[in-house]
Amino acid sequence: MKCVFFGSPDFAVASLEALLASSHQVVGVITQPDRPSGRGLKLEPPAVKVLAEKHGLPIFQPEKLNSEATFTFLDSVKPEILAVVAYGEFLGAKLLSYCRFPPVTVHPSLLPDLRGAAPMQWAVLRGYSQTGVSTQFMVKEMDAGDVLLQVTTPLGANENSKELQDRLKIVGGDLLVETLSAIEAGTARPQPQDSSRATLAPLLSKELGLVRFAELSAP
Repeated sequence: MKCVFFGSPDFAVASLEALLASSHQVVGVITQPDRPSGRGLKLEPPAVKVLAEKHGLPIFQPEKLNSEATFTFLDSVKPEILAVVAYGEFLGAKLLSYCRFPPVTVHPSLLPDLRGAAPMQWAVLRGYSQTGVSTQFMVKEMDAGDVLLQVTTPLGANENSKELQDRLKIVGGDLLVETLSAIEAGTARPQPQDSSRATLAPLLSKELGLVRFAELSAP
């Protein structure tokens, strides 16, 4: 399928790499604008942009995603589907309905569990013994779309969120390719989520990193 890839950080790079190595055609990339970083506040490109430039892909970095400029870019490359992995901004109604199929996204949890921005961190914090990756059709409500495919993986007793991310980004890339192939072949079977079973994984707050020494047990 001809797709436009939406993504920004390192987690999304593995999905773009998987698409580029597949039979699907990435006709363009939409990623966040370059941002100041480090002590010198030098403008740094998103990780996805760096990879896209290496492959000579058309790149668009809108300051406002749901603007007419975005649709001008999409009209110029004519995708059949949008693939979204950790882009960093909500897609509006017009983007959600731009193609024949809704956009497909990769989410590193077993939906409807751990909807939100930090599912891997909360899986570790809550002591999960297993987690996974889901692909879903995107809808207006966050992470509430029909699930397309899921993969379950054990979570090591001492595994941290960075280690988990390094594993799941690879799993997510492979699952995204498999999902687009199923959609293209007409064999995809979207399954509605049971929202009564949904749990949330919001962004972590600074307060969660505080150590309350008075509550620590004595050795």
